[in-house]
Amino acid sequence: MNRSRLPRPRIGALAVATLLALHAVPVLAQSTTGSIFGQVADARGDSVLIKSSTGISRTVAVDSHGHYNASELPLGTYAVSLLRGGNVVDTRNAISLRVGAGTEVSFEVARNLGAVNVTANATPAIDVTTVDSRTVITSQELARLPLARSAEAIALLAPGVADNSGGYTGPTGQSLASFGGSAASENAYYINGFNTTEPQRGLGGLTLPYGAIEQQEIYTGGYSAQYGRSDGGVINMVGKRGTNEWHFGAQVLWEPEFAQANGTNTYYTNGLPASPIAGKLYDPNSRDRQWTTTYDAYLGGPLIQDKLFLFLAVEASKQEGNTLNNVTSASPYVNYRYNQPKWYAKLDWNITDSNILEVTAASNKDETSGTIYGYDYNTLTRGNFINDADNTKTGGNLYTAKFTSYVTDNLTFSALYGEMNLANYDVPGNYDGDLTYVANAQNQNPAYLNGASPIGNSQITSSLYNPNRHDTTNNLRIDLSWQLGTHTLSAGIDNQNSRAIDQGSQTSGPGYYWDYAYTTTPTVALIPNLGVGAPASYPNGASGYYAIKYVDSSIASVRSAQRAQYVEDKWQLNDRLLLSLGLRNDQFTDYNADGQPYIRQHSAQWAPRLGFSWDVNGDASFKVYGNAGRYYLGLPLNPALNAAGAYVATQQYFTYGGIAADGTPTNLTAFSNPVSPNNTYGVLPDPKTVTAQNIKAEYQDEFILGFDKALDASWTYGAKLTRRVLRNGIDDYCDVSTIETKAAALGYDVDATNSCYLINPGRANTFTVVDTGGAYRSVTLSNAEMGFPPLKRQYYALETFLEHPFDGHWYGKIDYVFSRSYGDTEGQLRSDIQQTAASTSIDWDFPELMSYSNGAQSNDHTHQIKLFGYYQFTPEWLVSGNVSLVSGNPRNCLGFYGPNQTDPDGYGSYYHWCGGQPSPPGTHRLPWNKQVDVGVTYRPAFAGHRLGLSLNVFNLFNSQAILNAYPYYQISPNTPDPLYGSAVVRQQPRYARLSATYDF
Repeated sequence: MNRSRLPRPRIGALAVATLLALHAVPVLAQSTTGSIFGQVADARGDSVLIKSSTGISRTVAVDSHGHYNASELPLGTYAVSLLRGGNVVDTRNAISLRVGAGTEVSFEVARNLGAVNVTANATPAIDVTTVDSRTVITSQELARLPLARSAEAIALLAPGVADNSGGYTGPTGQSLASFGGSAASENAYYINGFNTTEPQRGLGGLTLPYGAIEQQEIYTGGYSAQYGRSDGGVINMVGKRGTNEWHFGAQVLWEPEFAQANGTNTYYTNGLPASPIAGKLYDPNSRDRQWTTTYDAYLGGPLIQDKLFLFLAVEASKQEGNTLNNVTSASPYVNYRYNQPKWYAKLDWNITDSNILEVTAASNKDETSGTIYGYDYNTLTRGNFINDADNTKTGGNLYTAKFTSYVTDNLTFSALYGEMNLANYDVPGNYDGDLTYVANAQNQNPAYLNGASPIGNSQITSSLYNPNRHDTTNNLRIDLSWQLGTHTLSAGIDNQNSRAIDQGSQTSGPGYYWDYAYTTTPTVALIPNLGVGAPASYPNGASGYYAIKYVDSSIASVRSAQRAQYVEDKWQLNDRLLLSLGLRNDQFTDYNADGQPYIRQHSAQWAPRLGFSWDVNGDASFKVYGNAGRYYLGLPLNPALNAAGAYVATQQYFTYGGIAADGTPTNLTAFSNPVSPNNTYGVLPDPKTVTAQNIKAEYQDEFILGFDKALDASWTYGAKLTRRVLRNGIDDYCDVSTIETKAAALGYDVDATNSCYLINPGRANTFTVVDTGGAYRSVTLSNAEMGFPPLKRQYYALETFLEHPFDGHWYGKIDYVFSRSYGDTEGQLRSDIQQTAASTSIDWDFPELMSYSNGAQSNDHTHQIKLFGYYQFTPEWLVSGNVSLVSGNPRNCLGFYGPNQTDPDGYGSYYHWCGGQPSPPGTHRLPWNKQVDVGVTYRPAFAGHRLGLSLNVFNLFNSQAILNAYPYYQISPNTPDPLYGSAVVRQQPRYARLSATYDF
């Protein structure tokens, strides 16, 4: 977005403007820089001197056509001077760059060459040098708009970006976003050119402290070949840097408890459980309370004038409060403390005018602790101390170095290397390993309770994690750009290595936990194909009550290597038409816990990126642009921990004749062996057999056509059509018996130990199996033999906008997006069931799970209306607002399979059937999500406008719409689930933030 109010070119200048684009193409490796270009009228061997507030100085020759271009400039403020005969004859001051964009600075030289004409910036309102779709938000705008302090909250300003529907959060607890209908795990995050995406599941990434953000770039489509490993969107953050003047400042922010509205309680909506604890009450959210205090400060300036610069920012945020969990929780009432220490440091060294070194270090962490108490949900009173809550530490640190060399005026070289460490520490407080975790005590048989409440114990820990659990990533980028006539050529490599260390978990206590359940049809076998019979056939089972013994273990260390190369040509075909021709090639290799590669995708995976920008009138007042591209997504580390791992996940079914004082079942009778619908019995599969042969990476094709037009000197408007088609996916397939049956038909004697196989869903796959003689055999299953529909995820959108650039008084923008995201897969995740197993979702495990799966997917929002802006009434007073109106996403109903409500795969209530009727996704809808945030800032003149006092109110009208509803219709065949349709995720209730800022 361009915020400047800019004069339209005079008629006499139009002839100059028609030639501007010839050498006006920015070269923006890693998109941490900008460029300055322009036209000089009546050029006579002139040159242009470009000097930044950090002392960077470049002199660029003006060619015989009067064109010049200075690319790869660090963001900042510049003075641009025209030199003729070594003398300054014209100057443009206060030129501010935007990340990834070209800024035009042209000169119309007066006849009196002895006079220096100093004028203001005269950049066009529409950037005709870009072919992508993006929104750029600057630090000045962040200071004015009422926003939550996260990269994702900023990204929600961009059209087509919505809050994810699954309640997913990133490494430091921030709510994630969905771009263009894609899953929340399919985005890429960058800080100063370094890829910070969380590698295990792709859920978010490391981000900057809010006060350290200089600009945030939000790509929603059409991005160049330099970017990859994303088929959703890109959040690119560029941090602040020191200048030749020392600046410092501090800020205090307070979100008080008294200004927080009550949450909405959750009640059982579909009957009651067998042994309700507090009647219809399930989760007393209205009793939750919290308050937050944040302190931050910054310091920036020259260590050596014009040579070496430092910028430091620190932030400490502390949130305290209490939360009441639902009536079934082992941690009913929690007093908690969240600490979020953040810091950012940047050194910029101008080694020479032609060589620059940038060193970045950043940290963003989330640390939690607390105490747990019992709670009487009937009297709504806190009980006795139970235990300390888990101590957790997430987030981490990154360190990068980037070297840029302006080898010649036309040749630029840059190299970046960085490392990131993301902690995932979770250790229970005062853990007692002698106690067994008990789940769903509300389903206990009332006959054994003698009228009392369900029985539990003080074991609050269901899973244990290795204290050393963490992820690491390193990233090497090398980029070369060369200006050759009307071509701007660039090429580079983008290599990334990631590791998940000691990830996974194991069951607490004695190595198992108990889960209570019941059925209203006890004479019907629960899961016949797994040998789980009817409870009534066993002692104490006639009433339909039973218990399940769960055993889980999956701790391992795995890694991946991702390589990419790209080439790109920005070709100014004529004075008005720019072509962008790019090609990227990605390769992916993933390794199991023994360091063996189980997936190699080394053959060419070409991703063309083709775009154009047409400056229709030749004066940057009307731009028509388009883009067609392919985007590959690397496999996250997660599948190496399950489909390619030696994990255990079994269930054994028992009837019981009593309940012990610790809540565990007694007088047990097993009516199954330990079973696993996914064959997960702890055997590490042969890496040659894990994936289908010649498996292809997930990729998506995207097509964009749009225009931007200046309505007059104060307004711009535009529209854009987008279509995205997911061509290929990767997920796991667990119907092992079908593979074995086909192998037997081919004459192979196979007894598979694989839990699931990674496949390209919706098409034929060839599996490698091992026969009883140890020989490798190939078994091909057509898509029809696998019983699947074709893979489909399609997204289309019409986006329109109207924008009033800031004119010294006010800024405003309104977006409307009409879109559809539909098919039979969301992508890597299943948001409706909040599944985090990226690329190994429940989809495609068995054919019955994909029956009636085609419909509107979880991140589908038909309508999105966004309005935001600010008004500077006086130099002292500013008001701002942010309005978001988003139509509801699908509310799914999942039940047992088919008209007879069976469970052919042992998955329970996960089929797209509801009470014996087909229930495709999108059959039902959630209500609109309506949010209004407002702010007011006072900067008194008596303090030189350096002091700022602000009040922001978020969710002014306290809308608490349901964002995710409990989808399970039944707990067993013909037995309703009391929670069906209840709220799982809601809008955050209204809260306020007070802040005081001082800048000097």
